[in-house]
Amino acid sequence: MTNDVNGVALGVCVFFFLLVTVMGFLAARWRRAENALHLDEWGLGGRSFGTWVTWFLLGGDLYTAYTFVAVPAAIYSAGAAGFFAVPYTIITYPLVFLFLPRLWSVSHKHGYVTSSDFIRGRFGSKSLSVAMALTGIVATMPYIALQLVGIQAVLDVMGVGGGDSTNWFVKDLPLLIAFGVLAAYTYSSGLRAPALIAFVKDALIYIVIVVAIIYIPYKLGGFGDIFDKADAVYKVTNPATGKPRGSLVSAPQAQWAYATLAMGSAMALFLYPHSVTAVLSGKSRNTIRRNTTILPLYSLMLGLLAMLGFMALAAGVGKGVKGYNAQLAIPQLFEDMFPSWFAGVAFAAIAIGALVPAAIMSIAAANLFTRNIYKDLFKPDATPAQETKVSKAASLVVKVGALVFVLSMDKTVAINFQLLGGIWILQTVPAIVGGLFTRWFHRWALLAGWAAGMAYGTWKAYEQTSASQSHFGGNSAKIPGIGELGYIGLTAFVLNAAVAVILTLFLRALKAPDGVDETAKGDYVVEAEEAAKEAVPAPA
Repeated sequence: MTNDVNGVALGVCVFFFLLVTVMGFLAARWRRAENALHLDEWGLGGRSFGTWVTWFLLGGDLYTAYTFVAVPAAIYSAGAAGFFAVPYTIITYPLVFLFLPRLWSVSHKHGYVTSSDFIRGRFGSKSLSVAMALTGIVATMPYIALQLVGIQAVLDVMGVGGGDSTNWFVKDLPLLIAFGVLAAYTYSSGLRAPALIAFVKDALIYIVIVVAIIYIPYKLGGFGDIFDKADAVYKVTNPATGKPRGSLVSAPQAQWAYATLAMGSAMALFLYPHSVTAVLSGKSRNTIRRNTTILPLYSLMLGLLAMLGFMALAAGVGKGVKGYNAQLAIPQLFEDMFPSWFAGVAFAAIAIGALVPAAIMSIAAANLFTRNIYKDLFKPDATPAQETKVSKAASLVVKVGALVFVLSMDKTVAINFQLLGGIWILQTVPAIVGGLFTRWFHRWALLAGWAAGMAYGTWKAYEQTSASQSHFGGNSAKIPGIGELGYIGLTAFVLNAAVAVILTLFLRALKAPDGVDETAKGDYVVEAEEAAKEAVPAPA
């Protein structure tokens, strides 16, 4: 540890951490079910959350500590290009309004716990279901690791746990304790724990952002001075690249990359396993529809949050430090600009903002493993109690794996894998979203399209270089046939869809055997009450 620990900030941060820890364990008693050993209860909160609980849960799920740290860090590093996160979170809600209620309805009717459950039921293909499940698990692991990167950034700035200590155990002990507590209350309370804690997390984040967007510009002389100083920093030539550091306005040659990145990210956001888990925990179809109309409030928050990147430049954060880690810029800005007690509140918001999504992500990955690998491939007759026990154990393994990942590897490795995660998740769109509207696609064609998109996206991402990285150095490459830089994930998706369409036409012409569809047209619009009535056996 370092010697310059901010005791006041640390004390406030620890207070809020203890508060959410108590809430996490008490959540096991919140809406307690008669049979807690059921995956619907542990993994989906009993499918009982109303509009506001679901709103906070989805907000806590999608707007993570990494968002809090990385979005303004991208602005700090490169300028306007980092604002892609704002339009993509605006675009995504009209898109998901079309398909999320359908996913909720068919899942509620048939008892699906994961999107891969739906794929298996819709297309009668375990191979396609397992492919989707593995994609979700592999894409989620580095996402959890990045939540730890957010916590580490806070600890570093507070002078705790980062430092240059040669004793790795002392250095990482605070992180080990935080994740150990997270693992304990998630194991005990399941999805109810992050659902309850999300209220505290979101309240803290909104308070911090509102104060920051008013107080910091006041301290720095207003937004005019902030933009002028940031613009001057962006114009300085980067010795490593020979080009300006960034710009306040996206350059014309970068607009294809900006637009395709926003569109691809919007298409992928709600297909991450943790997003699906939060959606399926809603108690009604209308709960999901209402949430797609009020969740854009978080996009407003995200726009204000991005502005912190400009403020960090104007405040001189990292100035003159060679190789400064941009991920530390926002925690350091809070440390420099706020009184110690409120800096502690801000640090608590970031730390808790890591714990909530990390819990949901580990639960979602565990559900995928249990339902679509353990049950489908190894124990088809597993009871609900056995499923729950396996999922609880799997959630611990996922957390430990993410912890080892982030403690043993360079942080850029986690960021690189998260880049791949977005590309990979986008390749599940044809099967999941397409399957919600049509049974026309052939299961083998969807599997071939998925494989083509995964291979192309991984290969092109591997080829990208930057001043500091020889591989996985960016998310954009030239779009074949157009010649403009574009988001690799979206290009891979187009290839995926093209292969799926062409092979479906071919396989339909050959009359290749199709899987059995266990769903019916009406299942996609059924309401909670209707599904419950249909699930009750008729009297003899």
